[in-house]
Amino acid sequence: MAAAALCVLVTGGAGYIGSHTVLQLLLHGYKTVVIDNLDNSSEVAITRVSQLAGDHAHNLAFHKMDIRDKHALEQLFASTKFDAVIHFAGLKAVGESVHKPLMYYNNNIIGTITLLEVMAAYECKKLVFSSSATVYGWPKEVPCTEEFPLSAANPYGRTKLMIEDICRDMYASDFNWKFILLRYFNPIGAHPSGQIGEDPRGIPNNLMPFIQQVAVGRQPALQVFGTDYSTKDGTGVRDYIHVVDLAEGHTAALKKLSDPKIGCEVYNLGTGKGTSVLEIVTAFEKASGKNIPLVKTGRRPGDAEIVYASTAKAERELNWKAKYGIEEMCRDQWNWAIKNPYGYQTKETR
Repeated sequence: MAAAALCVLVTGGAGYIGSHTVLQLLLHGYKTVVIDNLDNSSEVAITRVSQLAGDHAHNLAFHKMDIRDKHALEQLFASTKFDAVIHFAGLKAVGESVHKPLMYYNNNIIGTITLLEVMAAYECKKLVFSSSATVYGWPKEVPCTEEFPLSAANPYGRTKLMIEDICRDMYASDFNWKFILLRYFNPIGAHPSGQIGEDPRGIPNNLMPFIQQVAVGRQPALQVFGTDYSTKDGTGVRDYIHVVDLAEGHTAALKKLSDPKIGCEVYNLGTGKGTSVLEIVTAFEKASGKNIPLVKTGRRPGDAEIVYASTAKAERELNWKAKYGIEEMCRDQWNWAIKNPYGYQTKETR
């Protein structure tokens, strides 16, 4: 008789990375329960994940819920036995976090504490946490390894670092906990079907969604911040990773949680390669056949020059490696853009 499928709770599962991960979990045979307050995401994403999952769709459940709502969380844990939690839920715009720090601390920190309290009460002590390369601050050298000193340059980054510290402290207090903290670099791209992708509210904070909006005529030009860095073409260099590769990194982390030797471990998820802003623009122009007008301007305060990951630890211990290059990332991003020029809305309703 086959073993019963493991049941995973995914917080923030209607978001960009969350929805792609939920699809991979379903395709790998997991029962998946998604909670999301839909603050910066759309229930349409869950509907489409269900369609893409085909025969596995019956293993998907969705509840509109805020992780700070302890009573609702307790009811969910009382009705469903979860084997593990993947925790994406949180606010993620760096600029907004500087202007609204309390909103970020309330949502990200209090939300996580509430989640951990309920997990502890229901003896569910396995968590994969969506952390970020922002915890490296402005690294003095590259590639970034997991042992680098940690510092955060803004409230958003500080919430990620604080949550990592909370996880480390929880493990130190009770060795029954198992935590995997995944530090992502720069996720871009979309599912190859073009049915799910990134759909930021308002003006995008990240490079690729902004380029996409220029290509479909929603923004007039791309602002390039800083053209005098000591890089190959003067623009900042980052480690871009295809969101499907990132999603597979989560299924690898989930498998790793069953390793008895895991306590609280950290893994970088990136490609280990740096790509400049202008290289991304060129690749996207090639994939889309569109010209992206540029407005070159000064450096943004707080932007690092070159950041990319060392991925050796994830490759070795999670048996995971990014498969896709910049061409595929741009191709899939454009496919999503053509099919969904206004994201999950049918027209500009924002």
